[in-house]
Amino acid sequence: MNRVRYACKYILHFVSARHTRGFGVHSPFLFQLTRNIIYDESSYYIFPEIERIRKKLLSNHNKLNIIDFGTGKDRPTTVRAVASKSLKSAKYGQLLFKITNFIKAQSILELGTSFGLTTSYLAASCNKIKCITLEGSPESVEIAKQNFKKLGIENIQLIMGNIDVTLSDAIGHFETLDLIFIDANHRMPAAYSYFELCLNKIHENSIVIIDDIYWSSEMEIAWKMIKNHPQVTSTIDLFQLGMVFFRTDLHKKHYKMWF
Repeated sequence: MNRVRYACKYILHFVSARHTRGFGVHSPFLFQLTRNIIYDESSYYIFPEIERIRKKLLSNHNKLNIIDFGTGKDRPTTVRAVASKSLKSAKYGQLLFKITNFIKAQSILELGTSFGLTTSYLAASCNKIKCITLEGSPESVEIAKQNFKKLGIENIQLIMGNIDVTLSDAIGHFETLDLIFIDANHRMPAAYSYFELCLNKIHENSIVIIDDIYWSSEMEIAWKMIKNHPQVTSTIDLFQLGMVFFRTDLHKKHYKMWF
C-alpha cells in the first residue's frame, strides 16, 4: 500500500462524502440501512467477548509465518503485528454483525479469515447461519479455530487453501448467498474475479461487501468495475469498505458516506 496515495484518497473521501445519516437517500431500504444500521451505536452481547480476544492478540508477540498467495511469498511476522495492522477494526466488525442481523442472513461466505474476528462478527448473530470462510495461511487458520472455540461459535466452516482454488468448491456448498465479504487477494484481477464468481449464487436481496477498496490503485480499479457491473444497482462507499446491492427497486446510484 502506498501510504501517501492512501492518505490523499482518505482526505478526498472526507471532503466529498455526504454526511446524510440517511437523509437524501431515497430508497426506503437504503434509508433504513443507513439510519438504523450504519449509524447505529448499539452494542450486542458478543462485542465485548470478541474484543477481549483482539486485546489478547495485540499482546501476543509469538512469531508467525503468513503465506500470501497474492504475492506468492511467505511473510515472517508476529501475531501482534497482524492483529494491529491487518484485522478490521471493532467498528467495522460490529457493522458487519449489524448488517447480517438486519438482513437476517442465513448464508454467508467470507474470503479471507485471518484470525477469525470478522468471521465471528458475521456468524454470531444467529446460530442458524451457515457461514463458510476461506483462508490460505495454515498458522492463521489454527489461531482462528482457537478463537471460534473460545467464543463458542459453532456455525463456521473454515476451508484452508489458496482461495483461487478453493472458492468454486466453497460456493458449491450454497444454494444462494445472502452476504459475501471479500477480504483476500488485493490485486485487481483476483478481486474482480472473486466478485464475478460469487454472482452465480446471489439473489435480489444479497449484499456483497468489498474490503479495502482504496488500498491500492488496483483495488480502486476493481471497485469501479464492480460499481459498473450490469447486475449492480446501488453501492455505498464507506472508504474502508464498499457495499454492493442488486435490488431491482433501486436506481443505479452510488453513495459516499462518512463512517
